[in-house]
Amino acid sequence: MLASASIGDGTGVYEPIHGSAHDITGKGVANPLASILSAALLLDISFGLKQESETVIQAVDQVLKAGFRTRDIADANTPSHLVMGTHAIGEEVLKRIK
Repeated sequence: MLASASIGDGTGVYEPIHGSAHDITGKGVANPLASILSAALLLDISFGLKQESETVIQAVDQVLKAGFRTRDIADANTPSHLVMGTHAIGEEVLKRIK
């Protein structure tokens, strides 16, 4: 779930540290949280929107504190109703941003 920013002289590349996971494309099981956190870095670093960036980071934190997980970060103690796919966990983040 690590976000990354590669900043050069004027151009930045923001992406999850784990790459694109082509093997699970279209299956709805990818964990989008690192991508979302990369967007928060973009808001902060490239656009200077620190409050908006913090809002995104706090939304992700709230989702995790509420116990929501994608299957890659769920464990045996995670209740099944809290294990979500890509779209559903992204929607949980959006709810907290709004």
